[in-house]
Amino acid sequence: MSLVRRPPASTLDLSRRPRRLRRTESLRGLVRETRLHAGMFVYPLFVRDGRASEISSMPGVRRLPVDLLVEEARAARLDGVVAVLLFGIPSSKDAQGTAADDPEGAVQRAVRALKAEVPDLVVMTDVCLCEYTSHGHCGLIEDDVIVNDPTVERLVSVALSHARAGADIVAPSDMMDGRVGAIRGGLDAAGFTEVAIMSYAAKYCSAFYGPFRDAAGSAPASGDRRSHQMDPANADEALREVELDLEEGADIVMVKPALPYLDVLYRVKSTFGAPTAAYHVSGEYALLKAAAGHGWIDEPRAMLETLLAIRRAGADLIVTYYARDAARAIG
Repeated sequence: MSLVRRPPASTLDLSRRPRRLRRTESLRGLVRETRLHAGMFVYPLFVRDGRASEISSMPGVRRLPVDLLVEEARAARLDGVVAVLLFGIPSSKDAQGTAADDPEGAVQRAVRALKAEVPDLVVMTDVCLCEYTSHGHCGLIEDDVIVNDPTVERLVSVALSHARAGADIVAPSDMMDGRVGAIRGGLDAAGFTEVAIMSYAAKYCSAFYGPFRDAAGSAPASGDRRSHQMDPANADEALREVELDLEEGADIVMVKPALPYLDVLYRVKSTFGAPTAAYHVSGEYALLKAAAGHGWIDEPRAMLETLLAIRRAGADLIVTYYARDAARAIG
């Protein structure tokens, strides 16, 4: 015997049945509010000199030499992905990160190859020093302090080297003050007025970057990045950072990481309405991979649900290592 009291049928408001539009996939699709499409995904790729190598903490992701990176990018384009974001892994590092703006560096050679071989692909480049410095920090160090203005000068030089190679978008990820305005000024003065800037505008000092640092060998040799990356406790500050970057000339602003900061992503998009990216970072990717590897989750469903959440919060672009998988899954 049921212990649940039900009102008499005559008192039910039968005109209100939201389930009517959930009965079949076709009906659900007709009224679906949030949609993913392959054209919104940005595929991060690691380019290096030498042979390809696996990244143990990021299953399915590899460090690739230029020729194999071009093959991977071409395959991604055939899947429907329209943009890649390049990270360089140099053969040698020093305190100044001199390999970062080397015209014959791995990123610069990869940009030239991609523009020649996959011309309709949007090529973005990460502009930072952490992959190139022997100490692993995003900026230059003087007297044990990460110095802002000399770092910005180096970042301008790096961005220019990427633009000369043919990059469509440069993406400063360092979180130094004033770097967007300086890069915009440097690009314009050199005639690269059409090269866009995607600023890592609200980049948090997060625990979710570990696998990336493993991939790029960019973990700080000492200390941490709290002096320049944002405090995870702060959201209002993110709006100030985004506003500054937009005023300095950013064309796209980014929130990083994505899932722990969906509230920030929503506020950024709602407040400014500018093209907004979110980075589904290495640690978020690795968590899904690890759970799927144990059979604890349905990976394709979890992947798409995750990306939908990021899109629903306001992202116009999603940087994700799942770009190819997601593009294939949604057709």
